[in-house]
Amino acid sequence: MLKYVCPKLPMRNKNSIITYYKKLGFVVIGDYEGYLMITKDEIEIHFFEFKDLIPLENYGQVYIRVKDIEVFYDFLLANDIPIHPNGALQNKPWKQKEFSLLDPDGNLLTFGEDLN
Repeated sequence: MLKYVCPKLPMRNKNSIITYYKKLGFVVIGDYEGYLMITKDEIEIHFFEFKDLIPLENYGQVYIRVKDIEVFYDFLLANDIPIHPNGALQNKPWKQKEFSLLDPDGNLLTFGEDLN
């Protein structure tokens, strides 16, 4: 039956996506013409080429569950990874501790850890 999900997000430039996600600790596991696959820990994200993408009009989003979210958040801050202007680490009413990033193509990455 179902095992896991691999979100597919748009990208304009494969090299800029690779550079950005490597800073987050991801590694490339598949690099094809117009397609990219990356992984970190237990998650995998795929990207498809969309050269005409306008980042400010991109609604690509993925929610990533995290263990020890403060450790990961501090790692990003220490490595000068910009946090989304409205996405600083905070407790949400839906019992999640979350923060968000925007990648170079405007894909929103929200990281969350269960507060229960």
